[in-house]
Amino acid sequence: MCIREAARRVERDVKTVHGDVHALLDVGILDRTHNGQIVFPFDAVHVDFTLTSMV
Repeated sequence: MCIREAARRVERDVKTVHGDVHALLDVGILDRTHNGQIVFPFDAVHVDFTLTSMV
């Protein structure tokens, strides 16, 4: 799907979703096909992290 459609579905601004998609491309969570389409090449992703206060 296009970025505009993705933004509509998640009810977010197109510019913000565009930035998110490119950040995910940069870290390898999303891939680009030979014809330029963006794909999520996994069945699932498990993320394990800790958030701590900076105060």
